[in-house]
Amino acid sequence: MSLQQDVMVALKEAMKAKDQTALTALRAVKSAILLAQTESGAKEELSEEQELKILQKQVKQRKDSAAIFLEQGREDLATPELAEAEVISQFLPEALTEEEIEKVVVMTIERIGAEGMKDMGKVMGMVSKELAGQADGKTISNIVRQKLA
Repeated sequence: MSLQQDVMVALKEAMKAKDQTALTALRAVKSAILLAQTESGAKEELSEEQELKILQKQVKQRKDSAAIFLEQGREDLATPELAEAEVISQFLPEALTEEEIEKVVVMTIERIGAEGMKDMGKVMGMVSKELAGQADGKTISNIVRQKLA
């Protein structure tokens, strides 16, 4: 079953349960998927990688918003954002630990023979592609920087 179908099933369940937080989050995901499909033209289905990017973006937006709200002392606004991020995260694959990400980074550096920060772009590209949906770019970037420095 595709991500879009999974989201629709979860959306129906949230409607039946009258779960407003889940409804809001799932409608946003559905909207983002539909927008991405219309942008790509006549292409009907999005690839799994594209779907994962959409989900990651949705989660990141909510976490960033929550962080801003918390900085401003607005916990009442931050709580629903974090709850929505949690709902959307259910559809993402299990996140890797930093140690697992580090192993992939080290293997990639050895495989392409990267030396120094000039090769950071190559390493980032390969690792990001390999770990799509399992790790966020910021974590990958920090580990690559540590290893190449």
